[in-house]
Amino acid sequence: MSTKRYRAVILDDNSVIRRVLESFLDHLGYEVFTFPDPRLCPLHVLGKCPCPRFTTCADVIISDVNMADENGIEFLEQLIQKGCLRPHLALMSGDFSDEDLSRASRLGCALFKKPLDLARFAKWLEEVERSIPSKRSLYNWHQNRLPERDDSARS
Repeated sequence: MSTKRYRAVILDDNSVIRRVLESFLDHLGYEVFTFPDPRLCPLHVLGKCPCPRFTTCADVIISDVNMADENGIEFLEQLIQKGCLRPHLALMSGDFSDEDLSRASRLGCALFKKPLDLARFAKWLEEVERSIPSKRSLYNWHQNRLPERDDSARS
């Protein structure tokens, strides 16, 4: 298990964006899990959030809005309906619709237009890190055996 301080989940069907964000976050000391499709993320198949109090599956979840097989906003809405402890959420898109903006606002998501401004993204991460409670712990995905994900997903 990684000893990194923060954990990020990245969902984007564009492999270049996934790799750039994974490298960027890894360099900042994050444990990073990437998925080309939200349905491959172990959090997708859970009926409810498994995290006990002061524990979270991830500190940040960053998702593309329009992926080939699933909408990133729908994935985030489902996580919250399952009782997810509301990690810091961000959405990326080359073109946000008015409906996307409205739904993202209700979820409290940070919005990033593609191509990403990494300096702005880093500033958001700094704000996120300052707001993470010192008592927070990360759910041990390995020890607690979250459902397996597809082999095409990268971690």
